[in-house]
Amino acid sequence: MQFQWYPGHMTKAKRAMQEDLKLIDVIIELVDARVPLSSKNPDIDQLANGKSRIILMNKYDLADPAITEKWIHYYEEKGYYVTKVNSKNGNGVKAVHGVIQEACKAKIERDRRRGILNRPIRAMIVGIPNVGKSTFINSFAKKACAKTGNKPGVTKGKQWIRLNKNVELLDTPGILWPKFEDQTVGLRLAFIGSIKDDLFNIYELSVLLLDYLTQNYPNAVSDFYQIDREEESAQLLEKIAVRRGYMKTGGVYDVDKAGKCLVDDFRAGKLGKISLEEPQEN
Repeated sequence: MQFQWYPGHMTKAKRAMQEDLKLIDVIIELVDARVPLSSKNPDIDQLANGKSRIILMNKYDLADPAITEKWIHYYEEKGYYVTKVNSKNGNGVKAVHGVIQEACKAKIERDRRRGILNRPIRAMIVGIPNVGKSTFINSFAKKACAKTGNKPGVTKGKQWIRLNKNVELLDTPGILWPKFEDQTVGLRLAFIGSIKDDLFNIYELSVLLLDYLTQNYPNAVSDFYQIDREEESAQLLEKIAVRRGYMKTGGVYDVDKAGKCLVDDFRAGKLGKISLEEPQEN
C-alpha cells in the first residue's frame, strides 16, 4: 500500500505559516503520543528558524505509558519543552501555561530589560491533520474557539485566539509534508486517522494493523473481542466478524466491515494503551 495525502490547501497553509512565523515567540506542536515521530512534521523544523519549541504529546491516554516516557526523554534531550496532554478530558492542559512561560523565559527577560512589560506571548499551534489541535485549543481556552471533527482536514484557515492578557494563540490548519520518504510513516498515520480513509483499502489497512498488534500486543485483540488468538490476521478478522455478527448477503461473513470495526476500535483506544513506534527505532 502507498500512502500520501497533500491537498492544495496544505501548500497554501505552509506558505502562510512561514509568513506568520516572524510574529511568533514560541511554536507549540501537537503530536499523537502513539506515533510521536511519525506525527511530527519535519517541515516545521525547517520553518522554525530558532524559535522556542514545545511538543505536546496529545492523546497520551491511548498510548503505552512506558513508551510515552521514553519519547518525552528523547525530545527533551533534543532541546524541546515537552509535556503530555489529553485534550478531550483536559488532563495536563492547565500545565501548558507553565510550559509556555518556561519556554519563553529568555524572551520575557529581554522584553523586561527593554522596558516592554506585559506584552502577550504569541504562540503558533501546529500539527498534522486529526492530531487534536482544535480540541486542545478549545480545552486550553475553556471555550469553543476552533471547529473540531473526527476526520482530518477540518481546520482550513488560520485564526488568532486571545487566551488571556499573557498568551495569544495562532491556530493553523493541519498540514502534512509533500512526500513520505518512508512508507511506514504513512502507514502509521493511516492507522491513527491522519490520512483520509477513502484514499486506501481499509481491509488491507486492518490486516497490517493486526500484523503489528499480533507481534507487539498479542493479547489486545483477543481480549477485547473475546476470541481465540490466531497467528493469521485474516483468520482474526473472520472471528471478529463472527463475534459481531457481520454478515453479507448469502451468509458470508463481512471481513471488510470487521476490518473497519478493528481500525475504529484501535483509534478509540478500546484495544488498550498501544504505541506504534519507539525512540530506539530511529
